[in-house]
Amino acid sequence: MLARGFLVALLLLVGTAAQAFALKTEKVTENVYALVGEIGPRSAENHALNNTVGFVVTPGGVVLVGSGATPVGAKLIEQSIAVVTPKPIRWVVNIGAQDHHWLGNSYFAAKGVPIIALSRTVAEQKKHVDDHLSRLKQVAPTEVDAVKPAYAPDPIDKDRVELKLGGIDFELLWPGGGHFSGDAVLWMPAQRVLFSGDYIFNDRMLGVQPYSPLLPWQQSFHKLAALKPRWVVPGHGHASDWAKAQRDTGDYLDWLVKEVGKAQEDWKEIGDTVNDLADAPQFGHLQFYDGWHRKNINRSYLYLEANQ
Repeated sequence: MLARGFLVALLLLVGTAAQAFALKTEKVTENVYALVGEIGPRSAENHALNNTVGFVVTPGGVVLVGSGATPVGAKLIEQSIAVVTPKPIRWVVNIGAQDHHWLGNSYFAAKGVPIIALSRTVAEQKKHVDDHLSRLKQVAPTEVDAVKPAYAPDPIDKDRVELKLGGIDFELLWPGGGHFSGDAVLWMPAQRVLFSGDYIFNDRMLGVQPYSPLLPWQQSFHKLAALKPRWVVPGHGHASDWAKAQRDTGDYLDWLVKEVGKAQEDWKEIGDTVNDLADAPQFGHLQFYDGWHRKNINRSYLYLEANQ
């Protein structure tokens, strides 16, 4: 009976472990990887990691792009990297202002890993941190108390800076406003790999938030397209070629600006505009289409009304 009981307990333990949340590691190029979190909503089970971070293995160590939403998430990121390489994490680069891209910074900072970011990004992080912590407390209440916001100690007061580690060239740059006004990207010109952060959403519909500058976001996407990236590690969703990023994000931003703008030129009211544009089957494959599309039209109307 004891042996049988032990076997049952072991099977339950294995089953629980099998169901535990894990980041999906995707190899993008020879030394570039994406760590893909939940495509769906954030939750306590996924440690609020419903986003994508990435890393680059260089001869001089690992460059990590994004640190997760909590120290628990940051540790999971670290463990996922360790499966790929024994090299230490040498830099954490913040390109995103939203919580799940940087609130894990303290975990790495405590280990002496430098945090690198543009001044614009740090300012945006500080601007929204209280709201983000409040939202995070609702999602992951057992983890949020351990979150101690840690910012890049020496933010770079430029919109474009060249970096190098282990003989690999990087460019940290701000193409203009995006999902958040202070978001940035990390570009690898030799490999033509773009860590886009929340300028690009793959596989799920982007959200036009009240703080999202729609026209600059569209313009920023066009500037990123001009770099001619071959591969993209997005802020949400799976890594991809540029064509998918164009379909899932660029085409939608262009559609919103064009169609909502045309409705305003025709003097249509906001309610009629939402109803008239509610059916856009070319974007129906994106997760959250049913919940976000009408809302995006509404917020795009309000933004364009106020800014044109």
